[in-house]
Amino acid sequence: MKTYDYLIVGSGLFGATFAYQMTQAGKRCLVIDRRAHLGGNVYCENIEGINVHKYGAHIFHTSDKQVWTFVNSLVEFNRYTNSPVANYKGELFNLPFNMNTFSKMWGVSTPREAQEIIEQQRREARQKLELAGATQPRNLEEQALLLVGNDIYQKLIKGYTEKQWGRSCDQLPSFIIKRLPVRFVFDNNYFNDKYQGIPIGGYNQLIKQLLAKCDIRLETDYLEHRGELDSLAQKTLYTGAIDAFYDYQYGKLEYRTVSFENEVLDIPNYQGNAVVNYTDRETPYTRIIEHKHFEMFGAEVDACPKTVISKEYSKEWEEGMEPYYPVNDERNTSLYQKYENLAQKETKVLFGGRLAEYKYYDMAPTVQNALHLADREVIL
Repeated sequence: MKTYDYLIVGSGLFGATFAYQMTQAGKRCLVIDRRAHLGGNVYCENIEGINVHKYGAHIFHTSDKQVWTFVNSLVEFNRYTNSPVANYKGELFNLPFNMNTFSKMWGVSTPREAQEIIEQQRREARQKLELAGATQPRNLEEQALLLVGNDIYQKLIKGYTEKQWGRSCDQLPSFIIKRLPVRFVFDNNYFNDKYQGIPIGGYNQLIKQLLAKCDIRLETDYLEHRGELDSLAQKTLYTGAIDAFYDYQYGKLEYRTVSFENEVLDIPNYQGNAVVNYTDRETPYTRIIEHKHFEMFGAEVDACPKTVISKEYSKEWEEGMEPYYPVNDERNTSLYQKYENLAQKETKVLFGGRLAEYKYYDMAPTVQNALHLADREVIL
């Protein structure tokens, strides 16, 4: 007899959601994680009474009522609305691109004025492309210019994107930017989803509820003890890197990663917003996160005498770094498909989540996919 029905490798949002559903169905689950804490990349560290998003800003947003109802059945969410600000060499602009952005950039006051400027700049971009003998954008720079014109591209896209990817925009493929939302209304809400917010008390509260009925082992490396751990359960859910699972037999998948420089400041309010993007090329970091603004509003901000900020740096992933963003170019997509073909032949191992599927997921789709996988397992 196996001790557990499921061994779940990774306590992030995908693994934790799957574990919750299986324990609700009466299954016995062991959740392991190589880190010293639960929650994967949504883990929060409490510093000076502030829940610090240790692995970068996480804002839950969705239009899926089922997913929203599910997470709120476990922990109450607050009313946080994501409204980032862009800082371009000291000039501040609202994001996403909307009438507040255009009013600051060009001094316009009506949607029609803004539309005329953008359309004129888009026409100029098309003319340059045609003069170059091209019928389609050949790189990210040309794609962006065709979508939003030169002014927005130069101040709010170019430098930020080059820092994110570590190379010039004219050297990046056009498919990275498929669309750039432009809103001709005065609305700074970054997401169009019906629901968004942060769990009250931080994401640790959500993970705690999801894993309440599971056995837990932290600082446990599955790949180092695979045989012993697999022997404990009927099936394994693996949420780690898929190429590592197969011992890199076809080669290593590539990622971009980020690092953080944290500071505790003896002031209650540093930048007045949770997220400020630095869109010039010269500033080395891509953005500054001020964590208290995710959960403190109005008088609560000043009532907490200190604040914690994180400067975020984008860089090429190397062995030993945390993999964040899959590089879904032709070479890596082809390589992943080879590993996926191996995974589809497994009968006792399930794969799910950002690393196992080599795909960037927002949190709501992560929860949704884990729920669907759990439903299929219950039916079986």
